Amino acid sequence: MLSPHEFATLMLIKDAPEQVELGRAELDALLTRQLITLETLASGRPHPHVTSDGDFILRAVARKH
Repeated sequence: MLSPHEFATLMLIKDAPEQVELGRAELDALLTRQLITLETLASGRPHPHVTSDGDFILRAVARKH
């Protein structure tokens, strides 16, 4: 089960990944659960992406509301 902060971070990564602070503890939890990945850009900066599992969770919650 995701905490409210983890879920909010997942939503933020989906909609505005450039605004996510990479030092957030929630990123580790989302990476561990394989709900996001970190791609290294040519600049060397990590860029978070929502995985298909993460997208599934976001769509499932959207259907409930």
